[in-house]
Amino acid sequence: MVELAFQQQTKALIDGLKGICANYGLGNDGNEFKIITQTFLYKFLNDKFAYEAKQLDPSIANAEKWEEALVAMSEDDLEMLQLQMGADTAHLKPVHFISYLFSQQNQPEFAKLFDDTLIDIASTNNDVFAVKTDGGAKIVLFDRISQYIADDSKRDNFCRAIINKLVEFSFERIFTQKFDFYATIFEYLIKDYNSNSGGKYAEYYTPHAVARIMASILVPKAQQGTVQNVSCYDPSAGSGTLLMNVAHAIGENRCSIYTQDISQKSSNLLRLNLILNNLVHSIPNVIQGNTMEHPAHKNGNALRQFDYIVSNPPFKMDYSDYRNDLDTQENKDRFFAGIPKVPAKAKDKMAIYSLFLQHIIYSLKPGGKAAVVVPTGFITAQSGIDKKIRQHLVDNKMLAGVVSMPSNIFATTGTNVSIVFIDANNKGKVVLIDASNLGTKVKDGKNQKTVLSADEEAFIIDVFNGHDLEDDFSVVVSYEEIAAKNYSLSAGQYFDVKIDYVDITPEQFSEKMKGFTDNLHAMFAQSRELEQEIEKQLAGVLRA
Repeated sequence: MVELAFQQQTKALIDGLKGICANYGLGNDGNEFKIITQTFLYKFLNDKFAYEAKQLDPSIANAEKWEEALVAMSEDDLEMLQLQMGADTAHLKPVHFISYLFSQQNQPEFAKLFDDTLIDIASTNNDVFAVKTDGGAKIVLFDRISQYIADDSKRDNFCRAIINKLVEFSFERIFTQKFDFYATIFEYLIKDYNSNSGGKYAEYYTPHAVARIMASILVPKAQQGTVQNVSCYDPSAGSGTLLMNVAHAIGENRCSIYTQDISQKSSNLLRLNLILNNLVHSIPNVIQGNTMEHPAHKNGNALRQFDYIVSNPPFKMDYSDYRNDLDTQENKDRFFAGIPKVPAKAKDKMAIYSLFLQHIIYSLKPGGKAAVVVPTGFITAQSGIDKKIRQHLVDNKMLAGVVSMPSNIFATTGTNVSIVFIDANNKGKVVLIDASNLGTKVKDGKNQKTVLSADEEAFIIDVFNGHDLEDDFSVVVSYEEIAAKNYSLSAGQYFDVKIDYVDITPEQFSEKMKGFTDNLHAMFAQSRELEQEIEKQLAGVLRA
């Protein structure tokens, strides 16, 4: 009940912040998400600092007002307190506290004080909380929030409204909550800001059902809690849904996250997700940049390899501006199956997912595991780069299996998708699952999507991990069988054809045969009539 109550209060805070933005003309504005996510983060960091301080110092915990107890401390004592705090807690000064800004809200130029406070927090914590670009620049934690209000005269009141909203309740009682709680909050926080809006580099949001299936197959329950000090990578990370699920399965303190994404917006949302999920130690590994052109994670001059890789890459995109830059001797091993040509009349239909998939295979450690969302057409393509990639996975015995998902599992695209599971240690059988008939169709705004139930998710996971055979659902095949089927990874092509035998009497057999014969005679007669009509029409044409 406590968890549910705080979920509702947290959602109410988010809705309240959105209401403030709407009142000041920023509803659905391009900058609204920056204001919402950054003010939410400011509140979260403020309350996390208070929580940690109270855990470490009983005098602060017992004080009537914790802020006043901290203000009374000497600089040396405050610094010592901060050194004892975890790395995921921002270092704050008393003038950074929400309560201090609340007490100063009637001062002139309050908006400037508000903005200066955020910028100072960002500067103080830059080494830990800044996201880097592939060029080495740092994207700081906070912007000047009031700058998004065009009318200078309204900025003070806008910032006052935010502070009054933030001071209404505390996050402190929820810091003991686990992944599922924060996943729900994060999804609610970004639900209006992380959809495929059709832009050149539109963000892709992976449904939690897909993320949970990928994580539970990569890290089965029997292995959870046993994996130590591993690296997890996503070269098209988006807001981090896939990585958060994998990190949770492994244990947030047992892994390090590495990401790259071309979108600055997605990288900022990912940073927030890492902070919420006790993965602050991985923020320095978040890179905003073009993974295909400038892969950022390296050991010396060589690309780094990872223990676990998950990805839902964009399927098609115009990358013609730098396509030829990829076609180099240096990239020959990374793009071993080739680089797609630029379509003559549809540059935006370039199959960029095939580049991501090759990059992932190249970036996988010996013995590593990966799960990648691909268009279902990939698993049966009879020629070209797609088939070369499948052949590479089969011939090198590094394929764990494929799960073909129901249509419309992504509300934002009608493309049917499958999940390819790669395991460099799998020298035995391969699991192929056709889950296309599972799920329930529901409306999602103007779109229709398919929703899997918890039981259906568990069924897919259990069948895959157990190598179970289920009629018209799953098969377990050898690498040799796959090669004999022209490297097809479609489960349906391996299903047994079943013939049902029914006992019938001689009279029933004769009656069925008479029906077939009569039908055949009727078809022959219709054919003769058509032949005569065609001859008649042709004769008319010749006479004309």
